[in-house]
Amino acid sequence: MNRNNFLDEFYNIWKKPDNGLIQIITINVIVFLVINLVRVILSLSGNLDAYIWLIDKISLPSNIASFLLRPWTLITYFFTHEGFFHILFNMLFLFWFGRIVHELLGNQKLVNLYIMGGIMGGLFYILIYNLIPYYQDRVEQSILLGASAGVFAVVVGAAAYFPNYSLFLLFLGPVKIKYIAMFYVMLSFFRIDGSNAGGDLAHLGGAAIGFLYVIQLKKGNDIGHPITVVLNWFKGLFSSRPKIRVSYKNEKQKSKPKSKEDLQKVTQEEIDHILDKISQGGYESLTKEEKQKLFEASKK
Repeated sequence: MNRNNFLDEFYNIWKKPDNGLIQIITINVIVFLVINLVRVILSLSGNLDAYIWLIDKISLPSNIASFLLRPWTLITYFFTHEGFFHILFNMLFLFWFGRIVHELLGNQKLVNLYIMGGIMGGLFYILIYNLIPYYQDRVEQSILLGASAGVFAVVVGAAAYFPNYSLFLLFLGPVKIKYIAMFYVMLSFFRIDGSNAGGDLAHLGGAAIGFLYVIQLKKGNDIGHPITVVLNWFKGLFSSRPKIRVSYKNEKQKSKPKSKEDLQKVTQEEIDHILDKISQGGYESLTKEEKQKLFEASKK
């Protein structure tokens, strides 16, 4: 019984619409659990080299030649964690700031921010490591993994769009998220000459695209639209098209006036559609007529 309930809940994570935040966190957690399970098994069996090989195939290398041989790592790296505290803090920050973006900008904007942050953070890491002489001696050995670049994009995106939104922090009380974002961006910048320089460079790349994305969004330009198109195409591969049923009604049925209950039902369906649209694209995606309908419904 409990197992069935667990499977049902797991299935609903993917079936539920506009559930991008939980889906991203779930993918990260699943990959983390599988990787560590494999690590323990291979380590106990004396095949730790096989685990190192696996991590090498899903982590992003800074060496351009190695990256061209494993281009998929530009995606897989930001769903991959080895350490418990690494994934814990990344997922906590993603959840806190992701909820803000999800509530006020919609599900798809949140997903776009995370994926664009991961991609641009990875590219920025490769670019800087191969352009600046300071990092030349690290290029052959350096690899990148973790969701931090995507998380930074979400954090900075939320702060850029809603700078005065406050979070309650332990010992500090309410703090505006623009100050939280500024603190972590500056901290990453001050550490780009340290032992985790690659990770901190990726943070800066993710933060930059998060800021740019929101600035363009305010101007009416969704530069994350290509991400939406690709994801919708990918989802279409796994979803079957519903069969179209054609029904015929006689003239008497067509001309029959709607009852008061039917009118209320239509109105409720319209409101549900508007609420779904807000969840997907935020309040600003509504037309003037839809905003007026929502306002009228709120007075009832």
